[in-house]
Formats: sequence, C-alpha cells, structure tokens
Amino acid sequence: MTLKDILPSELGFGAAPLGNMFRNIPEPEALATVEAAWNDGIRYFDNAPFYGAGLAELRMGEVLAGKPRDEFAISTKVGRIILDEIEDVTARDLGEKGDVFKYGRPNRIVNDYSADATLRSIEDSLKRLKTDRIEIAFVHDVAQDFYGDEWLDVFETARKGAFKALDRLRDEGVIKAWGLGVNRVEPIELLLALEEPRPNGFLLAGRYTLLDHDRALQRVIPTVAERGLGIVVGGPYSSGALVGGPNFEYAPATPAILDKVARIKAIAERHGVSMKAAGLQFSLANPAVTAVIPGASQPSRLAEDRAALEERVPADFWRGLREAGLVNPGAPLPIDD
Repeated sequence: MTLKDILPSELGFGAAPLGNMFRNIPEPEALATVEAAWNDGIRYFDNAPFYGAGLAELRMGEVLAGKPRDEFAISTKVGRIILDEIEDVTARDLGEKGDVFKYGRPNRIVNDYSADATLRSIEDSLKRLKTDRIEIAFVHDVAQDFYGDEWLDVFETARKGAFKALDRLRDEGVIKAWGLGVNRVEPIELLLALEEPRPNGFLLAGRYTLLDHDRALQRVIPTVAERGLGIVVGGPYSSGALVGGPNFEYAPATPAILDKVARIKAIAERHGVSMKAAGLQFSLANPAVTAVIPGASQPSRLAEDRAALEERVPADFWRGLREAGLVNPGAPLPIDD
C-alpha cells in the first residue's frame, strides 16, 4: 500500500506548532486551529510525541476525538518516549533544534528507537490522540541534525528495532504504513539501499521546497518514484523564510537565503503570484510527492493555505523561475506535462 492509497488529500495539517513551537500558544487558539483545519476540509493530520513533549498530540486528540474516525488519517512518529517526570527544558540535548519547543510541556523526553520503545510510543500516542489507531508511523529524526556524529549508530539501532517492529505491525494490519520522518535526505537514501525492511514512504521536512530541493531531487526522489513509494513534504515554506519569516531551518536565515527569497518574490510580484502558492504548488508538482503539510498555529492560516493551493499561477511565473536559475532544471513544474 502506498501513501497515496492512504492519505485522503494532498493538503494536510502539520501539528508541530501545536506543541508551542517558538511561542506559547493559548489553548483555545490551538484547539480552534485544529477545528479550522477540519472545517476547511483537511483530513490528514501529522503529529509527533516530540512536538511539545506530547502537547501537540493532546491538543489534536481533544478536537479530533469528536470527529468520525473513518473520515481522516493520522500519522505520528516513534523514537521518543515522553515520561511523566519533569526535566529542565533548557538542559535538553536536541541537536540543532534546542530551543524549538522550549515553550512545550516540561516532561522528560527519552530517545529510544528499540522495538519495545516503538510499541510503547505508539500506545502512548494513541492515548494522547484519543484514538484506537494511527494510519502511518514515521521513525523520527534518525539524522545528523539531531544526533551529529552519532547519527549512524542511532540509525542502526532503529534498523534493528523500530524498522522491524513497524514492518511487523504493518504486515499485521495494526498500522497501514511506515517510513522515516526526517529533515535530511541521507537517512532516506540509506534506508532505500537496504533490501529489508520495506517502508511505504517518507516524511521529508524542508528538503523538497522551492528554496531547497537539489539534494532530494538527485539523491532520493528518483528511487522513491521508481519503487512507487511516496513523500510527504513537511515545512513547505522553509520554516517561514519563503513567506517573509526570519527563520530558515529553524534558525535565522542567511543572507544567501534571503537573497534567493527576494529574487523569487520579485518574479512572483511581477506575475501577481503569492509566495505561499509558489511554495505549495512547486512541491506538489513532483509526482513522487503525495501531500504537503504546512504547519499552522492560527485558524486564519488554514484559509491562506487552501487559497494558495487553489490559486491560478501563470505558466510564465514558473518559466521565469527556471530562466533565472531559481529552480533545479530537473524539478518538475506545474507547467510540465
């Protein structure tokens, strides 16, 4: 079964902001955002225990528990266990993402990619999400951005533990699919090179966007397409940089990135195109991409995303990007047949 068989729509909801990413979001605002996503017609919701130490799952579960379960799909992640005990949030070792969830719950987070921890993680997520099942389980962050020089050791632990456990759960029908949920292409490349296990697809955050897609296009997407797997694109706005935000990859954007944004924006303004439309429609133009999951922490953002997806973008805009060298020559564009 491919991700396309499972996911009900190409626009999904990325729940990281619900975990108080970068700011302390009031509970009513967070719940209203999930409700707005539902009212907009979104039926795919992605989450993770890591997002606010379980906070995002709790908030999403509060809203979705009242919705018809057969009408939507959930993906969440394994690799981290959330404990009841409290820890010093500022002392957490989270690689390059140290401050992203400093406003989340202070519960202790334990990294564990073993088979037993994988089963426990799913069980805990089901309780927080107030549901009896999840459709997709992604193994979270087995990559260099979180584990530095140790990332290959972490990947090996996951290969022996989480991968095999998820393969079994999928074959038993407990989940419908599994894969990796990462911010780097290297772990996906490594998993695709193995004969076993057999993932269904991947959640790749930030690496197949208008601002950053070269490595994914060269290193993993051809194999994903060849095997009939799928990619969910997380972070399609590159942590906000594409749409005027100060951050790229969860950190202040570099002058080179800001210059690229400005060049894209100049062409977009010339053709009356919104930057959100450019970002979403670029990612979805690749046949290997099954869905995009922009994050939202305010109800108004959902309407913007829907409008961006449906906006009519002139072919000349895409040609302008190609002529200016702002997209990889091999990247499929919405004007390509």
